Amino acid sequence: MKLLKIITLLFLVNSLNIFAQKEIKEGAITMKITMSSDNEQVNISLAMLGDMSTTTYFKGEKSATVMKNPMTGNNTTIIDNKTKQMLVLMDNPMLGKKYLKSSMEVSEDDLKKITVTENGDSKTILGYECKGYDVIVKNDDIDTKMLMYTTDKISAANQNSSTLGGKLKGYPMYMEIDINKGGMPMKTIMEVTEIKNESIDISRFDMTIPEGYSEMTTGK
Repeated sequence: MKLLKIITLLFLVNSLNIFAQKEIKEGAITMKITMSSDNEQVNISLAMLGDMSTTTYFKGEKSATVMKNPMTGNNTTIIDNKTKQMLVLMDNPMLGKKYLKSSMEVSEDDLKKITVTENGDSKTILGYECKGYDVIVKNDDIDTKMLMYTTDKISAANQNSSTLGGKLKGYPMYMEIDINKGGMPMKTIMEVTEIKNESIDISRFDMTIPEGYSEMTTGK
């Protein structure tokens, strides 16, 4: 009887792994976000944000990422990989309702500032085997360093891969982002905590500017 239970348990574990490795082209992904800093003042500010998470709805070449937080408000980022367009909608307690529509095309000069290297490491997240990549993005005098683990089993448009000009393959299931700006170091860890294989209504990816939103411009 004990042996039978062990065999049954192993069968269930293997079944879960097989299901998790199934390729998904439509559904919803929940990601947990944790931010920290070596600078105590920055840590105090980050603590005010509390727990953060995003939900990304995806279908074919389109995705919509939603983040809701009492401090930052409701933010939605809609991406269309086919047209290379991105729309950001922000309903911020301080700034009000703002939108920013832009192209995701990466210029040749910007591509030269991006280095993506497969580091030979791997990580299993929610049953998905993910490849590790070291990423460095140079912007003026600021270097942004990222550690990413991606899977090729999820076909979803995402901002992080798009802004790297196609140099990163697969969907990022785990990311560590280190940035130091103005002497304030900050680390952001993002990890997928749930994946749902479900039908998503195409209306989620509508890029029509909602009523009451004004364009956000540089310096405002």
